[in-house]
Amino acid sequence: MASTIKDVAKMADVSISTVSRVINDSKPVSPDSRRRVLHAIEVLDYKPNAVARSLVTKKSNLIGVIVSDVGNSYVSQVLRGVEEIGRMYNYDILLSSSYGDPEVEVKFVNLFSQKQVEGIIVISDNLNQRLLFRLEEFKIDFVIINRFYNVKEAETVTVNNEKAAYEMTLHLIDMGHKSPAYVAIRKDMDQTNEKFKIRGYKEAMEKRGLSPHVVYIEGMEEGHAQDVYDEIKDELKNGDYTALFCSQDIVAIHLMNVCRDNGLRIPEDLSFAGFGGSDLSNIYRPRLTTVKEPYYDIGAVAIRKLLKRLENKDKEEEEENQEETILLPVQILKRDSVKDLNQA
Repeated sequence: MASTIKDVAKMADVSISTVSRVINDSKPVSPDSRRRVLHAIEVLDYKPNAVARSLVTKKSNLIGVIVSDVGNSYVSQVLRGVEEIGRMYNYDILLSSSYGDPEVEVKFVNLFSQKQVEGIIVISDNLNQRLLFRLEEFKIDFVIINRFYNVKEAETVTVNNEKAAYEMTLHLIDMGHKSPAYVAIRKDMDQTNEKFKIRGYKEAMEKRGLSPHVVYIEGMEEGHAQDVYDEIKDELKNGDYTALFCSQDIVAIHLMNVCRDNGLRIPEDLSFAGFGGSDLSNIYRPRLTTVKEPYYDIGAVAIRKLLKRLENKDKEEEEENQEETILLPVQILKRDSVKDLNQA
C-alpha cells in the first residue's frame, strides 16, 4: 500500500500541516523538522497527490496541448519543440488530438480545465472561434499556432508570410523566371495568410517591373490540382508561366504530379516552388525548392512565451507588455525543382 501524508507525519514526529508546508514550500519550517520530514519522505517513498498539491500551490506544472492530428508531420515537429522546452522547465504535457473536429477541441478545453493545467497550446490548421471563446471564458492562458489562418484574436507564433513570399519570388526572378505565377488557396482568403503571401509576391514582381499572375486553387487535395491544371494548361504549354510558386508544399507536389502526367518535365519545362519546408518536399524528386518554416522553433518559442506569461501573471507588466504575435525568420531552400534560365 502506498504511503500517506499521515505516515510521513508520524515517522517524522511532526504534524500533517508541517509535512504539507515542507512539500509545498509554503511557510517556514525549522531546519530540524524539515530534515526529518524529507528523510521520512525518502524512506517511505511518499508521492504527494499532484492534484491536491496544485490546489494549494496554484501550480500543476501541466500544459495542455490540443493538436489537429499528431500524425501530421508539421504538427509533430511543432509539438517536439513544445515538449522539449517544456521538459527543460519541468512542465509535463497533456496531449489530445481533435482530428479536425471543433467540438472535440472545445471538449478538451473543458477536460484540461478540470486537470488544473496552467496553460494551453493549440496547434491546428482550423479556425475554431468557439474554442477561443471557451479559452477566454475559463481565463486559461493560451497560445495558438496556426500556419494557415491569420489568428488576430490570440497570442501566436508564426513567420512573416509576406516577407517570405517576397524573398522566394525574388529568387525565382533571379533564376531568370520573368513570369512566375503564384498559386493561392481560395478558401477563407479574408481570414488566412494567403493575402500576405500574395502581397509579398506582387511586391517582388512589381519591384522588378513584372506583371503578377495569381492562380486560385480551391483546396489542397489532388483533385483540386487537376482543376487548376485544366484551367491554365494552355498558358503552361505556351510557356506563359515558366514557374509556379505554390502557397503550400503539398499543393506544389500535387501540381507537379498532374503536370508530369500531362507530359511536362520538371524543371526542364516548368519550375516549381513551395512553402513550408515539409519532409515531403525533401523526399519528392526533383526535390522541391521551398520556404522552410522553422516548425520546431515555432513550438519552442510558443511554450517559452506561454511560460513567461505564467511567470509574470501576478506582475504589473502582465498585459501591456505581452507581444501578441511573434514572427520567426524563414529559410529559402534552393533545390532541384527550379531551373536556372540564365544558363539556358
